[in-house]
Amino acid sequence: MIPAVQTATADLLRGLAGRDALETHISAVFAGDDTVWKLRKAVRLPFVDFTTLAERHRTALRELELNAPHAPGLYRDVVAVNRAGDGGLSLGGAGEPVDYVVRMARVPEADFLDAVAARGELAPWLDALADAVAALHAAAPVARIDGAAAQRDVTLGDARSARAAGLPEAAVADWLAGMLAELERRADWLGQRGADGFIRRVHGDLHLGNLCLWRGQPVPFDALEFDEAMATTDVAYDLAFLLMDLEHKSGRPAANRVLCRYVARTGDWALVAGLPLFLSQRAMVRAHVEAARGRAAEASAYLALALGYLRPAAPVVVAAGGLQGTGKTTLARALAPDLGAAPGALVLRSDEFRKRRHGVPPEQLLPQAAYTAAESRHVFDELFHAVRGVALAGHAAVADAVFLDPEHRRRVRAAAGGVKFAGLWLQAPLAELERRIAARSHDASDATPEVLRRTAAATPGVLEWTIIDARDAGIALAQGRAAIEHIVY
Repeated sequence: MIPAVQTATADLLRGLAGRDALETHISAVFAGDDTVWKLRKAVRLPFVDFTTLAERHRTALRELELNAPHAPGLYRDVVAVNRAGDGGLSLGGAGEPVDYVVRMARVPEADFLDAVAARGELAPWLDALADAVAALHAAAPVARIDGAAAQRDVTLGDARSARAAGLPEAAVADWLAGMLAELERRADWLGQRGADGFIRRVHGDLHLGNLCLWRGQPVPFDALEFDEAMATTDVAYDLAFLLMDLEHKSGRPAANRVLCRYVARTGDWALVAGLPLFLSQRAMVRAHVEAARGRAAEASAYLALALGYLRPAAPVVVAAGGLQGTGKTTLARALAPDLGAAPGALVLRSDEFRKRRHGVPPEQLLPQAAYTAAESRHVFDELFHAVRGVALAGHAAVADAVFLDPEHRRRVRAAAGGVKFAGLWLQAPLAELERRIAARSHDASDATPEVLRRTAAATPGVLEWTIIDARDAGIALAQGRAAIEHIVY
């Protein structure tokens, strides 16, 4: 309900929009045909105080500052609601300001990503979605705070909120014990994340409802503007809200694709160590929010997620090798969601490591100078280092590379350490591979049919990996799954 002190302002905005507001506990959004006006409610809640005009003005300006760079044209300006001498109100006219609104462009309801997900139409946007989040985090200012202490405070606060919302005491106690144990186990890692610059002033509320399609691309909006402490955290915790939301609403393959693409763009494979902690925390937030709203079924589903994330499956390392065009990446992406901890194995693709080393998107063609023997040594050194780090963090990995060199196959097996390992070698007729490569577009591989023929002329040496029939993607997937199921370690 809009506070009585803002009734006249609401009437003005309702008249401009031609319809009633969409309300949350802290704002009222008036959506016209072309323009949206967002009014902060003059309310005081445990986490925000909008009762003063100065604070509503400050946070409106902060909202514009935070969001406009990532959604150009979506956020327009902040405009005053003024009272003239006769007592009448106007938007941006003469007189004394009595309120402020953020003015935005209208986005069709069907273009919000939660609506896109509900229609089952999110798949084509997943890479671009991950790219948008990676760009947001790259631009976010680094902060120096005690990450472990901050996450512990959030955890204790969520437990209090969960109990106040009426979630089952036994489940809340189980969750809290698991979270505190995980926080203690990851205390050094959390501290190192801060030292490495991964704690930043991020979005803070990065779920599908706060992303939309704008000018043909997914963009984030409605970043948390009223509490700097809440929005200053590890980039992985920010990302985890989106991953958790994707898994809940679109399934684990969607969450896995966004995770893998985000890491391909940022190189931040070390974030997987914190995913059980961060995903569980984000799910618990949704659990107690839904419980407080009286939505018991949704609250129960999120609570189950929160508990499940703290009991991750054991890690496994899979290596997918073979000539260019055999479908290694297709197989890796199909296998990954079902492997290890949520939201599945991290696909580590040598082609993406090479592109990132040169500071270009995965799909951008590189010159031949990027494919020297020395450059390839650097690429594979980084790949094996990442495989080792991901496995040590307790997360699954799928290494995707040609692996023609027996030394590369030995090193990727060694990088897996003591976790289960499966080596898969994909094969298909050369003519079929040439056809596939010639038909490729928008892919991280720069291989041409000529490159394929040169590679095929070399010998891989003795192959100890499982041979996969790559002529058909469905057969390859079935064989790959069977090989992983039968490995011992």
